[in-house]
Amino acid sequence: MSEPRRSAASNRRVGAAALRLLLGAAERLGAVCGFRRHEVSAEASSTSPATLDRYMLETRSGMLVETLRLAKFSAITHGAVALTVVGLFWNAASPTYLVALLLVIGTTSIGAVVAAWRYQGLFAGTPTEAQIERGYRVAGAIALAIGSSWSTMPMVLFPPSDADHRMIVVAIAAGLISDAYVLGPILSVALLFAAPVVLGSFIALATSGDGVAASIAVLLAIYATFVLFSVRSMSLLSFQRILDRVRVSDQNQTIGLLLREFEASTSDWLWETDREGCFDHVSRRVAQVVGRPVEQLQGLPFAELLACGDGGRFGAGAVEMLGFLREGIAFQDLVVELPRAEGTRWWQLSGKPVLDRTGRLAGFRGVGSDVTASRISEARIAFLASYDSLTGLANRALFQDLASAECDRAAEGGGACALLYLDLDGFKVVNDSFGHGAGDQLLRSVAQRLQPFASEGTWIFRLGGDEFAVLHRCRGAAEATLLAGAIIAAVSAPYRIDALAAEIGVSIGIALTPTDALDPGSLLLKADLALYRAKARGKGTFHLFERDLEVSQRTRRELEADLKLALQRREFELHYQPLTALRDGRVVGFEALLRWRSPTRGFVPPAEFIPVAEATGMIVAIGRYALQTACREAARWPAETRIAVNISPIQFRTSEFLRDIAAALEASGLEPGRLEIEITESVFLDKTAITMANLHELRSRGIRIALDDFGTGYSSLSYLAKFPVDKIKIDRSFVRDIDDEGGNLAVIEAILAIAQKLSIAVTAEGVETAEQAQVLRARACNDIQGFLISPARPASEIPDLIARVPKDFHRLFPSSVRTEIQPRLVVGR
Repeated sequence: MSEPRRSAASNRRVGAAALRLLLGAAERLGAVCGFRRHEVSAEASSTSPATLDRYMLETRSGMLVETLRLAKFSAITHGAVALTVVGLFWNAASPTYLVALLLVIGTTSIGAVVAAWRYQGLFAGTPTEAQIERGYRVAGAIALAIGSSWSTMPMVLFPPSDADHRMIVVAIAAGLISDAYVLGPILSVALLFAAPVVLGSFIALATSGDGVAASIAVLLAIYATFVLFSVRSMSLLSFQRILDRVRVSDQNQTIGLLLREFEASTSDWLWETDREGCFDHVSRRVAQVVGRPVEQLQGLPFAELLACGDGGRFGAGAVEMLGFLREGIAFQDLVVELPRAEGTRWWQLSGKPVLDRTGRLAGFRGVGSDVTASRISEARIAFLASYDSLTGLANRALFQDLASAECDRAAEGGGACALLYLDLDGFKVVNDSFGHGAGDQLLRSVAQRLQPFASEGTWIFRLGGDEFAVLHRCRGAAEATLLAGAIIAAVSAPYRIDALAAEIGVSIGIALTPTDALDPGSLLLKADLALYRAKARGKGTFHLFERDLEVSQRTRRELEADLKLALQRREFELHYQPLTALRDGRVVGFEALLRWRSPTRGFVPPAEFIPVAEATGMIVAIGRYALQTACREAARWPAETRIAVNISPIQFRTSEFLRDIAAALEASGLEPGRLEIEITESVFLDKTAITMANLHELRSRGIRIALDDFGTGYSSLSYLAKFPVDKIKIDRSFVRDIDDEGGNLAVIEAILAIAQKLSIAVTAEGVETAEQAQVLRARACNDIQGFLISPARPASEIPDLIARVPKDFHRLFPSSVRTEIQPRLVVGR
């Protein structure tokens, strides 16, 4: 490259650099005089930095668009002014300068129009930051070029001109300075244009040597200062206006997005009406909920949507809501019922009135949701709160309410009301034998048989389990007993459960208001006492409450309190009754029998306190004490002597029972084979996992199991084959009447025969005469137990009993008798 070309290129680079520096300085000056980013931050302190940067970018883009929109009009104005100057000063100034000024102004103005057209098309989309920066630089360069060109006009034309032409120069200069308002949205561009014009005009006026011109220069400076500050204020207003517009647009987009997501992700929907109460701006979500196209809903009155098609009937809440719409009153969470042919639906609506600029009602906007499913669930919950889900009868909660109302009515002299408290007899046997499914079906059948007794003034309830209640307004006890008899007859008839036949009974306790009680709790308690008496008298009957039942209940509570103290004071002791072998009279073991000698009550029979202990759960602690004491005493006896301990079914079913056995054996050192656990047949009715596990675990440890009171209760020969039993004990009721002509002897013989086949030992309880012992000995019974040999004695007398009983036995059974009868002995497992 030649030296001149290198020099020209270097000059262009220097010029471009200088121009960039000048533009940058103008922009910095505009930032100082105009706005800064921290001003945006101060107004939107909760906005993220990225959002602030986007706001600034969009605001600068908007300001550039506004400037470019006015640029073509400004360019045309500058061209017209340039032509005017050429015409006015053609004879007063150098034609070369005027033509040059016209060419520069015209060319620059055309460039401004082209740039404005180009950038306006570009900015119709989303310009980048680089494009915005380039637009600012182009606008600044054009403004600087036009401003610099015009700055020469006063310096060239003012000095040689006459007074008239000088006035024209000053007027044109003032008008050009005011053009900064057009470029005002971008302060730096306005400064790049106006500053050269102001500077050129001031120099021309100040250096003319004319006093008037100097004065005009001062006025021009003041005017220019006012214009620049005005342009700054206008620039700030433009910036704030465009920034607010950007923010509002952004917020509108966010709100629209949130509303769309709200309707898409929830069951709620938005609705809007005009001042006439007709739908306006119907969304697809509303149309989906209503089940109609958007076109049909647009302009449809809300009242028409709420009304039922059959006669225009409104559901609950609809009239109230329409009144709110008509009067312009806000409402919230108003549930409106919508009767429909396919079924009633419920909407929950909230709305606020929309006012126009004059404060008049312009419509309503609100939120709605279909709450039909929740209303159905609430109705179901309300039903379950008052009615039994299995039988459909009223439950205990509703009984409490109705019983309270009847007690209040009776207290005010409104008449008597009887409470019939029902408990099914034999239900547990059916439930345990055939399963809970059969038990539930049986309860439903009982409820169906009780339903016909319900009428006005008579209510049927299921209180829980197999307990039912009947509230019956009556004139006295006679009516109540008639109803009780009818209920017993209805409930006691046989049932058919699938392919099974079942028979149960019912016992009823009756209490009346106001004679027996005036509150539901007392009424139920007294009916329960009467029910307890009915069951004690043989079940399947009814009993009216009597005052002596309260005495019995009070006595029972006192006994319960004394029983708790007896446990704390260790007032219990064990006596031991010997079990004697019929073969040789030897004492093979003892049964531990619990005794309670109360300091205040004296001797309390087990039949009196054991049921109370079982009902209260204290039997577990009492049984644990008996087990530990018996094992400790038996450990001192001869090695072949066993100890038998009665275990309550309640204790046997506990998970701690096996631990109690292990602890008692370990503490006493007794061999497991010498311990015999006596259980009743009721244990086998509860075929739970714990019951079965306890039975098999006892056998695996070598502990013997005896079935006590065999032949009574729920006896079943299947127990002997299915469950691990070492011994059965014939109940004393069979032994007592063994000499009668009845079937007791036949029962005993059958039991002995079965036991022999199954290799199970047999002990007969309650043997009191030698004749009874002889009959049992002749039929190969293994052991006997009863007053014939000895009553239960304290532990201190055990050694004497072991030595004396065989001698007494030989006196009862001489050797001739023993040799004449040769029984077949059964060896127990």
